[in-house]
Amino acid sequence: MLFAELPRDDSQVAEGVVHLPNWLAVEQQRAVVDEFRETARQVAGTPLAMRKPQLRSGQMSVHMLHLGRFWQTNPYRYVDSVDGHPVPPLPPHLKNMAVRALRDAAALDPALTPWVETYRPDMALINYYPPGASMGMHQDANEDSPAPIVSISIGDEATFRIGGVDNKNKPWNDVALLSGDIIVFGGPKRLAFHGVPTVRDNTLPAGCGLTEGRINVTFRQLH
Repeated sequence: MLFAELPRDDSQVAEGVVHLPNWLAVEQQRAVVDEFRETARQVAGTPLAMRKPQLRSGQMSVHMLHLGRFWQTNPYRYVDSVDGHPVPPLPPHLKNMAVRALRDAAALDPALTPWVETYRPDMALINYYPPGASMGMHQDANEDSPAPIVSISIGDEATFRIGGVDNKNKPWNDVALLSGDIIVFGGPKRLAFHGVPTVRDNTLPAGCGLTEGRINVTFRQLH
């Protein structure tokens, strides 16, 4: 792994953005991946099946799975069922995981502190990046709540890029994310443009539950 041997401490990337390396142990990563795999099996063949969403700008290269709510793309909105199929719930233990991660991030960044006691994620969006996949710069702007986004990375190493709130242009902050790392962004960076320009194939740790690619889980409070 490219960055695994380098010392990596918890850090404030920018005001409102915190990186927590090695937050989720490998055994926990595997348990999360196994849980998502079972959910994907249960919704296969339904409108909730894991798939590459079609956006106005084209088809995404990542596969998406939803817990709690489903993110529709035409128009952009969150729904609790699709064609009569209810979205699988977001389990309490995953909600608690996101709350703990936010608490740890807020210990480094006062901009996140106001949400520590009230953060209650409604849904999780699971993105699977197969080899060669990436994600362009975008905003998470379909939520009514300004609560922070909590993001967990599992699998291959990736570059997380976050910029400003006005446009996709530089300056950016690039963060190397390894399996088990957390990124939290909120406060003045809640609507920042962000993306994943690079995923490094064959860099995942043994035992994480994946044999290739990367999973990114973003927890969101909608209201």
